[in-house]
Amino acid sequence: MATHPASAPATLPVSLDDVLAARERIAESIVHTPTLLSRTLSELTGATVYLKFENLQFTAAYKERGALNTLLQLDDEARAKGVIAASAGNHAQGLAYHAHRLGIPATIVMPKNTPIVKVTQTEGHGANVILEGETFDAAHAHARTLEAEEGYTFVHPFDDARIIAGQGTVALEMLEQVPEIEMLVVPLGGGGLVSGMATVAKAQDRPIEVIGVEAELYPSMYNRLHHTDMPCAGDTLAEGIAVKEPGKLTGKIVEALVDDILLVGERKLEEAVSLLLQIEKTVVEGAGAAGLAALLSEPERFRGKVVGTVLCGGNIDTRLLANVLLRDLARSGRLARLRIRLQDRPGALYHVARIFHEQGVNIIEVYHQRVFTSLPAKGLITDIECETRDRNHLDRLITALRRGQYEVSLVELA
Repeated sequence: MATHPASAPATLPVSLDDVLAARERIAESIVHTPTLLSRTLSELTGATVYLKFENLQFTAAYKERGALNTLLQLDDEARAKGVIAASAGNHAQGLAYHAHRLGIPATIVMPKNTPIVKVTQTEGHGANVILEGETFDAAHAHARTLEAEEGYTFVHPFDDARIIAGQGTVALEMLEQVPEIEMLVVPLGGGGLVSGMATVAKAQDRPIEVIGVEAELYPSMYNRLHHTDMPCAGDTLAEGIAVKEPGKLTGKIVEALVDDILLVGERKLEEAVSLLLQIEKTVVEGAGAAGLAALLSEPERFRGKVVGTVLCGGNIDTRLLANVLLRDLARSGRLARLRIRLQDRPGALYHVARIFHEQGVNIIEVYHQRVFTSLPAKGLITDIECETRDRNHLDRLITALRRGQYEVSLVELA
């Protein structure tokens, strides 16, 4: 991408002054989250890595900033009639929470297949939740219909100058907390956060590079800027940035001010979520880990730089988080499933288990398979889930089993 000017062109929809004004408005009602050095992640990536803990906001995401900045600019009539949004994620909760706090009625339209935990959390913040349609687009269309019928004010999750200015306050705090930051690495979905942060970064009196990070499965802003046509579809861990159609306002700002957009795969997103929990003891959703995923994917791009990235949200389903952590253990060799061919005779399993015992490996579960197998009738397949210290320990176990004349294979993860 082209080198960008040091400050925003006058034609852009949001200026540094807008972000400074937003900070004054919202200062008393949001958490001024810390920006902290991660020594371990710095050693791991070769960059000096600072993390902005936006997962410590009350609703566990930065979205509160833009939502509150928008609500505080409504006139009395708009406040009385109330606001409406289409969202199944952090925007819904941020808007609902601050609207309730300010006494403004809030209606949130969600697709019918929204997980019940998200519905109850949003209702818990005082919003009226309407389930409509099977897709986000259908929910969005219904919200716009209700906006016209009821006179509500529609609050867009990203394509609104007030939202963008509010999100830009994240960068103001980061650069005040750590003035030496040279590069901001920002999760990118619709583009509200990266647009606001780039507006601040490019208005500084020194060069600060701004990198947006999208999930490989949803390269919508990348497509727009590079005139490519990669598909936007699939189940991504980073559903918070899984946006098929980026904003018009945000697209204009990103094109003018963002230096590059990187795409990250699912495996790196999983690794980043797991590392943040293990190293920083902090729970981050897939989208919130996208910045770290980019550092892990392309370390040479960041090596030697002072990098700031935003942990933009912490709302991850607990079962999904458990799966991510267990998969990470499996990839590191600490959790494994071995498929072993046995002869169907008394003591067969005992002799195999003895080898596990000799190698100091803990057996977690055993699955016998006699019927659904391609082996002869007297053949037996057993899958054994086990826990080892590391990959070398697992390799020693497999070697010992083969030395005992067992046919053994590792059941690999995707």
